[in-house]
Amino acid sequence: MSPEQKSEKKQETKKDKTESLLQRKPSYMSLKFWIVLLVAIMVYAYGWKATQINPKMMVTDAHLIAPLVHDLLAPNIIAKNAKTMEVKAPFQVPCQGKPPVEPPLLSTKPSITISKACGNFGDTITVKASGLRPNTSGELWWENPISNRDLIMDAKSDKSGKFQATFEVPKEMASPGEIHHVVLDLTWPTGGYHFTKTAGLVLNKIIETIFLALMATTLAIFIAIPVSFLAARNLMTGSLIGTIVYYITRTFLNIFRSIEPLIWGLIFVVWVGIGPFAGVLALTVHSVAALGKLYSEAIESIDPGPIEAITATGANRLQVIVYAVIPQMIPPFIAFTLYRWDINVRMSTVIGLVGGGGIGYLLIQWINLLQYRNAAAAVWAITIVVWALDYISAVVRERLV
Repeated sequence: MSPEQKSEKKQETKKDKTESLLQRKPSYMSLKFWIVLLVAIMVYAYGWKATQINPKMMVTDAHLIAPLVHDLLAPNIIAKNAKTMEVKAPFQVPCQGKPPVEPPLLSTKPSITISKACGNFGDTITVKASGLRPNTSGELWWENPISNRDLIMDAKSDKSGKFQATFEVPKEMASPGEIHHVVLDLTWPTGGYHFTKTAGLVLNKIIETIFLALMATTLAIFIAIPVSFLAARNLMTGSLIGTIVYYITRTFLNIFRSIEPLIWGLIFVVWVGIGPFAGVLALTVHSVAALGKLYSEAIESIDPGPIEAITATGANRLQVIVYAVIPQMIPPFIAFTLYRWDINVRMSTVIGLVGGGGIGYLLIQWINLLQYRNAAAAVWAITIVVWALDYISAVVRERLV
């Protein structure tokens, strides 16, 4: 066939394909396409309703998140040295028996008095204070009998050291027949900055978190390495017994890995009590399952050439593993181990939520108490540690793997 004939044949073939494509109906015209589209619309419509998605709330309620964002950006780590002046006066809600004696209002030392010694919910009362530090800011609080406080208003003494305010008795903080207090706190700076008590607690717990993850990862390595050989298909499926051991091992790894570390944490907290030991055990169990799977897959992906060569020399199974398998699996093992340590640092935060020690134990308490500036200090500490460990592990993997 001449070149001209070949060219003509190619053009005819191309023309036939083009006509075939033009005659073919677009996929969106088929009945199957419309059925799939309808099902997808129904699924997502139900999902939208079931999850109560409401984008409008993200705009209309945006102001509610502002205080939280402010606290997250201002963690309670460093504070300025300051002095505090506190004065309080008793108040009975409602009047019952003999009301408490109101302290006298003095001008020579800090004192506070209320317009009446007892009253009902929602009553309007007037508070007067004198002998205060002039031109000093603070807060006026309502304190219930168990020392829980509710902020009434911001306060500031005048140039003569006096303060006066009128407000209603807060209903949500009142318990019938008990003695409450109106508390005036004034605070003023006295010098430089210092680390807060929260900073010390966070530092102590973040160190505990790092070592919690380290001990869990180390214990998991010693268990996961021998288990990984039993879960490697290329090493265990050569005989009936080996195949049975392989499937049993894989089954257990899948079961243990499918149970979240939080659940393991609950189990071990009940078993050994609240504390970091329970967290170590919970992370160890989950890490054994995860590393066992990763290690076994690394073994299954090794080059069979060295194994065949060592086997051809008459070496037994143990010698094949020592001289042909282990040298190939060391680099991925190191990479997986470092990555798992990184994961365990983050998981230890979650473990702490159920009493498994670490900084998560503090974090959940501060969140429950609405102490978001303290919680922010813990969150930033976790972020910094995870970032540092990720960088260090990446450098180590780059040099060793």
